[in-house]
Amino acid sequence: MLHNKLEGIGWFTYEIFKRMAENHPEHTFYFLFDRAYHPSFVFAKNVVPVVVSPQARHPLLFKIWFDISLKRALKKIKPDVFISPDGYLSLTTDIPQINVIHDLNFEHYPNAMPASSLKYYKKYFPLFAQKAKHIVTVSEYSKQDIATTYNIDAEKISVVYNAPSDAYFPLSDDEQQHVRDAYTQGAPYFVYVGSINPRKNPVKLLQAFDAFKTKTGHTIKLVIVGNKMWKYKAFDDAFNAMKHQKDVVFTGHIQRKELNDIVSSARALVFLSFFEGFGIPLVEAMKAKTAILTTNLTAMPEVCADAALYCSSFDMEDMVEKMHQLSVNDNLVHTLEQKGLERVKHFNWDASAQKFWNIIQQHTNA
Repeated sequence: MLHNKLEGIGWFTYEIFKRMAENHPEHTFYFLFDRAYHPSFVFAKNVVPVVVSPQARHPLLFKIWFDISLKRALKKIKPDVFISPDGYLSLTTDIPQINVIHDLNFEHYPNAMPASSLKYYKKYFPLFAQKAKHIVTVSEYSKQDIATTYNIDAEKISVVYNAPSDAYFPLSDDEQQHVRDAYTQGAPYFVYVGSINPRKNPVKLLQAFDAFKTKTGHTIKLVIVGNKMWKYKAFDDAFNAMKHQKDVVFTGHIQRKELNDIVSSARALVFLSFFEGFGIPLVEAMKAKTAILTTNLTAMPEVCADAALYCSSFDMEDMVEKMHQLSVNDNLVHTLEQKGLERVKHFNWDASAQKFWNIIQQHTNA
């Protein structure tokens, strides 16, 4: 929960816990931070913020924070339940714990994170899953993956979907052109939203886009919204090898208002990930009335259903062909936009927060 730096897990925490705190003034919520917190995260009078040291941003500090500092804080607070929104638990407390494990990407794509973090995740996440009184995850795909990978009874796992923020909405044609003028000198563009790491398949994205441009000569550009999580030489090499570097625009991390403008004004969201527990940019694009090209792997088909054009994560020719279709076929784009507006109605933060609250009541004495 870092101000102006929220991403997938951060937004899930923000949207769910804001609603639960506001909707249940009869309960007190202790929010435990590992550093000075922004006052915007104190959602209501029944929220008590507590700073627990040390700052937990390294595997050794994770263990100290959860097994020593958190245990001490929980002993003082005496809560009915401790809820972890990002997978980590204390292995030393007897307080009931509900664990939110969004996905197990590190089990399937271990090269996507540094070795020290990977070692910690591989050792402790199976223990956290066993320790939890109940587990919440964000898709049926992740539920089955957690159950299978960690030999957990599927009845111990509940699905609470992500949803798009109300900050996402379609722009008018004139507004979209203004955005294109600002970012791509008026040219149409595909957009990618997400961190730049190997499991998101950004190398293939660059290579496929470059091949598409070479094959078709289309004026469309590619806007990439997101930052590299770690050093990523393969991505840098792929970009340096591109013939059409000038047609790729990097924005870095941006705030929601600007992100909605960019997504809503795109010809399509191009999201070629190998692995997603959910894929929040997919429902954000639907809410912004933007067509989607994604892969037929993991949770993507569950989230998008028929509201996306699918391609292989590994077949370059397929990617190029689907980009070509989206660049020239107005009817296809319009159909995907309309299907997205219908599909996104299945994902709602109010409903998700209520389901989470029901899970808390079912598995604790709260």
